[in-house]
Amino acid sequence: MHSIKRFIPASFVVLWATGFIGARYAMPWAEPFTFLAARFVLAAVLLAALMAALGSRRATRAEALHATGAGILMHGVYLGGVFWAINRGMPAGLSALIVGLQPLITAVMAGRFLGEAILPRHWAGLGIGLVGVVIVLWPKLGALGGGVTAETLAASLVSVLGMSAGTIWQKRFASGGDLVAATKWQYVGGASVMVLASLASETRTVVVNGELIFAMAWLVLVLSIGAIFLLMVMIRDGEMSKVASLFYLVPAVTAVIAWVLFGEQLNLVQIVGMAIATLGVGLATAQPTKA
Repeated sequence: MHSIKRFIPASFVVLWATGFIGARYAMPWAEPFTFLAARFVLAAVLLAALMAALGSRRATRAEALHATGAGILMHGVYLGGVFWAINRGMPAGLSALIVGLQPLITAVMAGRFLGEAILPRHWAGLGIGLVGVVIVLWPKLGALGGGVTAETLAASLVSVLGMSAGTIWQKRFASGGDLVAATKWQYVGGASVMVLASLASETRTVVVNGELIFAMAWLVLVLSIGAIFLLMVMIRDGEMSKVASLFYLVPAVTAVIAWVLFGEQLNLVQIVGMAIATLGVGLATAQPTKA
């Protein structure tokens, strides 16, 4: 079991990085809140069926409430804010750069609310990792244009705060129960926020075609279930500052996937940035050497 867990961080990064594939295919055919509401409802239904098949223990009322709260932040606020900002013209590269602040924000919160001791080399790793992310994303920033407004910047910042706060909440209050049950309730929380947002601000127009079906299937099965399960395991078993540092690797892996699948540019500067981000994550996750 320990040998299998060694592959969880790398597997999580690769799966999480593929999220842009689904978003790229889905957004022309559905409004963001409507799409996310449907995605979260489907994920919750599938997890409920999985619970029945596995005979999983039901969450207590307290566990369900805490998992729902974490889901509102991790899924509703985080993804809702990101999709809303990009849908209103925020460049994806700039959005990713703002989201890249998450490991630092999470480390600060982990020290404050979880009492985690973060050593100087871990702070150095977090700083170096952020530099690497900036280098990787730099070619994608381009002209900022009119999509960068106070509203889209605020939405991006709120989204990253939501993800950081949600993972801290999950670690502190909702890590002790059954993982399947906790994840189901997370999506109940995320779906409730997205349904309300969709009813309040969207027409809920959806064009059903092959691209939308592929995107929904990919994001539900690979991201909402596969990647999130891996994240829940890491949150349960590891220190939050170290788990969060893995998000520094996502832009680099995403750039490689975009280069392979869509022929997007991947230059030497970006490759150097990937190496720097990897070094930063290595420092941030380094374990003290035992005598």
